[in-house]
Amino acid sequence: MKRPHWPRRLPIDPYITLLLGTVGVAALLPARGTGADVASSASTAAIAFLFFLYGARLSTREALDGLKHWRLHVTVLACTFVLFPLLGLASRGLVPVFLSDPLYQGLLFCTLVPSTIQSSIAFTSIARGNVPAAICAGSFSSLAGIVVTPLLAAALLGGSVGGFSGDSAVKIVLQLLVPFLAGQFTRRWTGGFVARHRKVLGLVDRGSILLVVYTAFSEGMVQGVWSQVSPGRLGGLLVVEAVLLAVMLALTWYCARGLGFGREDRIAIQFAGSKKSLAAGLPMASVLFGAHASLAVLPLMLFHQMQLMVCAVIAKRRSKDPVPGVTAEDRAAPSRTEAGTATRSG
Repeated sequence: MKRPHWPRRLPIDPYITLLLGTVGVAALLPARGTGADVASSASTAAIAFLFFLYGARLSTREALDGLKHWRLHVTVLACTFVLFPLLGLASRGLVPVFLSDPLYQGLLFCTLVPSTIQSSIAFTSIARGNVPAAICAGSFSSLAGIVVTPLLAAALLGGSVGGFSGDSAVKIVLQLLVPFLAGQFTRRWTGGFVARHRKVLGLVDRGSILLVVYTAFSEGMVQGVWSQVSPGRLGGLLVVEAVLLAVMLALTWYCARGLGFGREDRIAIQFAGSKKSLAAGLPMASVLFGAHASLAVLPLMLFHQMQLMVCAVIAKRRSKDPVPGVTAEDRAAPSRTEAGTATRSG
């Protein structure tokens, strides 16, 4: 029996370090008074700009071409917006032994957000999977999540942790959907600029999310939300999320095989269907939860790093699977050239 080969260095995402540093700054120097108003306004503008960029980046032609593989995309969407939420609801039975009620609400929200794009593509490529399918599946999930995630939050979270009201729905439309549609409609003129300046705009993306995190955790500190969290509760949350990730990785792999998908498609389904997007989830949580957003996004931040570390191991092992017509040298190539992209937030 072969021993599992672990990579020499697990991918600790540097961006997670920045996020944690931002949380630390918010804990020590939370925005108050006029500063809080300025940070809130800047955060609102940053969220709108983020979703404008999402719309400008998504190629309508690629999305339409991807519809040809509709069975795969329906499978990924079902994993993301059906299986994940069902497992989130089932975790209600762990309150109050493993989870406090606020942490459970954050975990449930984590199961409602769309899948990642960048890391799903990178891991699928490393594992020699269907990369075009992973691109389309991640894009479809992100697009659907703009509408589906708020609707699921309204149905499953109800009035808890900040609540979901008509005002929340208006905020979702104005801050997320309208900028996204504006990006799509103006893509003819802005798409080239966005593509040429992808790296710079990527830094703007991440800087905007850091601002959202600072604003959310500042509000949480001012409201005294963090008094509800203990080290024991955090440990319980990590255990629950590890089990959740393991279950989804197993379901996406074996269910895809049961549905008759080939190896390359199964890889794309596993990596796209088992992940949750930090970049999409943080802005949505800020809109939906208000002052309670700090606790709502904590499970998502932890799950994001966990999924990167575990999927890095799986992708490396899948890359060594025997594939007809692919030599050992070919299998090693993507591990050297693309592994670095897998730890980007998505």
